[in-house]
Amino acid sequence: MQNLSKVNSANQAASAEHEALIAVAKASKAWKDAFNSGDAIGAANQYENDAILVAKPLGTFRGKEEIQEFWTNLINQGFKDVVYLNTKTEILDEQTTRISANWKMNQAHGVITNETWVIQPDGRALLREDHFEVAE
Repeated sequence: MQNLSKVNSANQAASAEHEALIAVAKASKAWKDAFNSGDAIGAANQYENDAILVAKPLGTFRGKEEIQEFWTNLINQGFKDVVYLNTKTEILDEQTTRISANWKMNQAHGVITNETWVIQPDGRALLREDHFEVAE
């Protein structure tokens, strides 16, 4: 009976990880789709209300409003066509997933050092932290 309990627990953990990975993949795609279509509001809506975005060397932006202004500014400068390369996804716990990757777009490239996605009560994943660097 104890072995069955361990199996059930392992199955539940695997199922939770699977659901988290699906939610994060959908949310990450929604962010990229919004940014690439010039929709700064849609991109900002993929962040928690009190999220932090650290864009080296461009600055630190706190809260959805500042983050939306940051993306609006970049989009207005013609930045688009972002893609992630060599993506690494790490499950931190049942609600939290970290992504790191290289990225490139039409006018820049760099590295994502930490996108922390958190599963919300409604099952969606939103960004709590977004740390990336622009290569010089």
